[in-house]
Formats: sequence, structure tokens, C-alpha cells
Amino acid sequence: MLDYQEILAQMRQDVSARVIQDKGLASRNTVKKIAQVAGPLGWLDPGNPMPSPDEIVAHLVKEPPVPERESTVEPYREKIEEWLKQGHKPLAIFRQLQREDKPFRGSLGAVKRFIKRLSVAEPEAYVVLHFEPGEAAQVDFGSGPLVPHPATGKPTKTHVFVMTLCHSRHQYAELVWDQKVETWLRCHRNAFEFFGGVVGQVIIDNLKSAITRACVREPEVQRSYEQFARDYGFQIKPCKPRTPRHKGRVERGVGYFKTSFMPLREFRSLGHGNQQLLEWVLGEAGNRVHGTTQEVPLRVFAEREKAALKALPDPRPELRTWAKAKVHPNCHLNFEKSYYSAPYRCIGVELEVRAGERIVELYRDHELVAMHPRAERPGSWLTLEEHYPPSKVAYLQKTPRWCLRRAEDIGPSCLEFMQKLLGDRVLDRLAGAQGVLRLASKYGGVRLEAACARALRFENISWRAVQNILQKGLDQVPDLPERSGQMHFDFPEAPRFQRDIGALLRVEVDNG
Repeated sequence: MLDYQEILAQMRQDVSARVIQDKGLASRNTVKKIAQVAGPLGWLDPGNPMPSPDEIVAHLVKEPPVPERESTVEPYREKIEEWLKQGHKPLAIFRQLQREDKPFRGSLGAVKRFIKRLSVAEPEAYVVLHFEPGEAAQVDFGSGPLVPHPATGKPTKTHVFVMTLCHSRHQYAELVWDQKVETWLRCHRNAFEFFGGVVGQVIIDNLKSAITRACVREPEVQRSYEQFARDYGFQIKPCKPRTPRHKGRVERGVGYFKTSFMPLREFRSLGHGNQQLLEWVLGEAGNRVHGTTQEVPLRVFAEREKAALKALPDPRPELRTWAKAKVHPNCHLNFEKSYYSAPYRCIGVELEVRAGERIVELYRDHELVAMHPRAERPGSWLTLEEHYPPSKVAYLQKTPRWCLRRAEDIGPSCLEFMQKLLGDRVLDRLAGAQGVLRLASKYGGVRLEAACARALRFENISWRAVQNILQKGLDQVPDLPERSGQMHFDFPEAPRFQRDIGALLRVEVDNG
């Protein structure tokens, strides 16, 4: 409209069509067409008043009406409306129309255009939320830069944790390796300590570290995060699923981090990256004029928001995470790549693991069944022997040193026998030593000492030899002296007509 009025004003001053074209108002052909309409109406006469906007629209702007043509899909309006309510797509509707009505002549494009006209609705409008100082913060994870991993030295993907205060737009950011629950909680604590206080509400996305089941009306909060929020005194507010605009402040903060901080920087390590990030947050990011608020975030935080934050809890709460793990037949469960023992009666049972910064507790049906110090590195085994069955613990407790002490209590022969048995440099004979000492419970220490002495005389150092001696009572047979390589027995005086038994035995031995 303004262009038409300007063109008419130029023409009323006898400005040529070429000059009007050079000014960029209209081409010479367009100027000629306007002159053909405006001349007969007297609009080009400077003595006449300028035409009103309605007159210009009526004679110059208004296009002739285009007659509407009925769509080939119009007869199927009711069916299509019902199918759209059921969530069917245009292609499926088109195929169904072809199947139901063989002479259907409409095209897929006609179906799409018809559905588009049916779907015309009012534009979606959003409400801008305003927050008081200290009222809320928005939190999110984003993709971070590649950083050399301390174990391999290879460039590894990182994540950036960002917490943005909704009022001042001041933010905390930290580079991390993962998005685990423990990392999520630790970053929250670092952010609150960085700000020097706690906000009343934390607006989050539905990531698994915080929300175990996303739902508009009844979301399920991760147990560890729920306890953390209770310790620090803030309220968790999950966004509606698949609506990131509900936390647009932190979304924009993550984008600003990617475009302003990450490019053209070198990151030698995670610590080096976080040092640069802290300087950037307190420098460039904190002292810029924010595009929406037109204020400096760090200044607004210092003047209005910092005093409105709630005090940090004292003493500092310990970070605790909850998990579930099954006890394996080796009486251990796996948590964070380390192994913690549990009572053997829990084999095959899924226990609840409550992991603090120093202690790991195992619960079965809300009952504490085991407690361990937190493993210092992955692959650690933390075992309590009482968690094994008694029959399995015996072998672990009865070490070679224990066997020697027990044998010394029984007697010198038993000790000497045990020293020789355990002194075998080829075969581990600990089980045999334990078996020998176990015979004392059945036959007594006195008989075991005698049996060991007899086994030593015959140089038969084995568990089976001692067992045979005790079973056959050979430990009670007196020592038999040897004379000239022949056995000698002292018998009572023989009867008158009885042959000398000693001579008979010597003859049998000689004929041997």
C-alpha cells in the first residue's frame, strides 16, 4: 500500500517512469499500467486529493476472484475426518480409498491437499514465564569437545553439564566423561557451591539419571536424585516429554557454549578444559549483555539473585546412589565394575545397593545384609569370609601356617610329618595336611601323634598312610627290633612236643 501511494505521489509530480524504476519502486511497465488506471480516475492531477487506501485496493491491488473447484476427495470428507482422528497418515488413507472405491480418481496429492485444508488450525502460541530471583534454575547436558582420555590418550567424547539461573541467566558449566547418576548429583552439588546457595526449583529434562519414567502427571524420580533434592531442599520439576522449549534458557545456554566457547580451543585434559570453562563463565559469558534481558548476568546475580538463594546445607550431605545387582554363585555382586561379597544365602537374589562416597551397603527387602568400604578402583574384590558357607571358609582359614601351629600342639612327630608334607616343592598338599589334622577329631591327638611317628619311620609321608595306620590300629603295635635282617619274636616256653615256632618262622623266611 505504501509503495502504491509513493508511486502515485511521484507520478503526480511528473516524475518519469525511468526515474521511478531507478528508485526501486516499480518497473516502467508497472508504472504504465498504474497510469492507465489512475489517469481516467483523476488521481494524477495534483489538484485532486490522493485516493484513499480502499480506493487503491479496489482499483489497483484487488485480484479477480478465482472460482473454487470442488475437490475430488470431497465426497469422502466424513470418512477422512474419522481416519484422521484415529491417527492414520495421508498415504494410508489414499490406499484405503482406492480399495473401497475402485473408480476413485483422486491422486495422493489431492488427498494431501484436502487433509491440509482440514487440518488448518490456529497458530500455536507460547506463554513466556518470568522467574523471581532464586526461584528456579534449568539444567541440561550437551555434547562437549573431544578430550584425550587419561587411560588411553585417545580423543574421547565428553559431555557438558550446564545449570542456568532463570532470573539472572548466570550459569555454571562443567565437562564430564559420562551422564551417570553419580556424575549428575556431583555436578549439581558443584553448581550450588559455585553459586553459594540453592534455588527453590530445578527444571530438568527427562534423562534417565533423574527420571526413571517420564509422564506428564506422575513422573517417577530416580531414587538417588530424590534423596539429593531432599538433602539440599529444592523441588524437582521435569519438563513435559519431548518439549525442550520448556527449559529454553538452559537450551540456549548449551548452544551458546558450543558456538562461543568450544571453537578453536585446545583441551589437553578434562581438568585443563574445565579450567578454561570456568574462566569463560566468569569472564566472557558472565559479563556479556544478554540478548533477552539486555542485562549483564554476573551483575544481576550479584545485585539481585545471590542474596535470594537458600543457604547450603551444613554439614555437607554425602552423595548416595542406589542401584540393583544380582548375587552370583561366587557370593559377590558387580557394582560399578567392582565386586562386593554378600551372604551365600542371597545367591540368585537381586539386592539393592546403596553407594556412598566411602561406604557401600547391600539391602535385601529393606534389611541391611552387608557393608563394605567403597572400592578405590574398578576390578577390586571386597570380600568378607563370613559370607561364604562354613564348609568353604574352612579351606581359606586353614592355611599352611595354621596347619603347622596345630601340628605343634599335637606333638613333635606330627609337626615333623606336617613340615615334610607341606615342604613338597612340586605339589600343593595343603588339602592333605588339613585332612591329616582332621583325623584328630575322630581318633584323638595321642593316636594321631603315634600314627605320624610310624609314618615317619617308614618314610611314607601322605595323608592316606596316616589314615590307614589309624584305621588298622597299627599305631598301637609295639616297635619290633631287627636282628641280622631277621624278625625276632619272644614267645613263652613251648609245650614238650611242640616245634619251636621261632625256628619254623626262620625256615619259612629262609625259603622265602
